[in-house]
Amino acid sequence: MKKPSGRGQRDLKVKVKTARGRKLSSTRWLERQLNDPYVKRAQAEGYRGRAAFKILELDDKYRFLVPGARVVDLGCAPGGWCQVAVTRVNALGEKPGKAQGRVLGVDLQEVEPIPGAEIHVLDFMEDGADDKVKAWLDGPADVVMSDMAAAASGHKQTDHLRIIALCEAAADLAFDVLSPGGTFVAKVLAGGAEGELQKLLKQRFDKVANVKPEASRADSSEKFVVATGFRPEA
Repeated sequence: MKKPSGRGQRDLKVKVKTARGRKLSSTRWLERQLNDPYVKRAQAEGYRGRAAFKILELDDKYRFLVPGARVVDLGCAPGGWCQVAVTRVNALGEKPGKAQGRVLGVDLQEVEPIPGAEIHVLDFMEDGADDKVKAWLDGPADVVMSDMAAAASGHKQTDHLRIIALCEAAADLAFDVLSPGGTFVAKVLAGGAEGELQKLLKQRFDKVANVKPEASRADSSEKFVVATGFRPEA
């Protein structure tokens, strides 16, 4: 996947004035959004957010969103990852001669419909969530992916621990719904507490990689774990 390029274009950086009642941090966030090439590209290409380019990069490298794959996207709002998955697994059956996949998105909130994806409101940590997912898919999944992040507290270490706990919960569901050889992809934050998660994944997958996509902001501590070759317990 090509990086957004500014060649042939003038550098027209947008400056945002601090409005009355708006915090300085909000002004900086807005200015960053307006000047982010991935935000602009997402708008141009019809994706619901810049995060779509992260899963595109990861799939370009590891090739887990293949035609015919059955995919579960945890915490799928606003839906950018589902959009990418629908195209790559051929969920709409638009690629003649290619197997047709399935894309299942789940979230705590309602998500605007995505053509080719089946969206459900579900707390994936509730009892029986794994059985619901397998019932909706009519079988196991080939890919479980998550771009979830816990609500920011403003305390870096607390946020790190929260997202690791969220990722571990997502991994637990993946263990219950993945087919042999399946893939688990999830966002984590670098911070030193992910050792147990890595150990857990290495016990159940053939390979575990840690990647920071180019679409991730340089000042972000986020990275993604990509675990391939799932091994169910005997």
